[in-house]
Amino acid sequence: QVQLVESGGGLVQPGGSLRLSCAVSRTTSSINAMGWYRQAPGKQRDLVALILSGGGTNYADSVKGRFTISRDNSKNTVYLQMNNLKPEDTAVYYCRIAFSDYWGQGTQVTVSS
Repeated sequence: QVQLVESGGGLVQPGGSLRLSCAVSRTTSSINAMGWYRQAPGKQRDLVALILSGGGTNYADSVKGRFTISRDNSKNTVYLQMNNLKPEDTAVYYCRIAFSDYWGQGTQVTVSS
């Protein structure tokens, strides 16, 4: 069984920054792809960013240029750096081993003045 634990969420003002972390109980170097997803109230869960084992990345159009996904295989951790946050970024953020049923429990991000 693989466990994923997110941290780093919180309340931030518009224009602010947060860094989310996802600690994985498995060697991340053996995982082909990791993703960050988010779900706002009343909406479906959407992919925000994806990182491949080779370092390639993909982002949702709504976060391009503002969010950066990265991975540190020495720490078995995946990060999501979020800059210039907007109220519409408010959601519960989840990490996931891509194309699997392994999800974290989620961390709340609230962007509000």
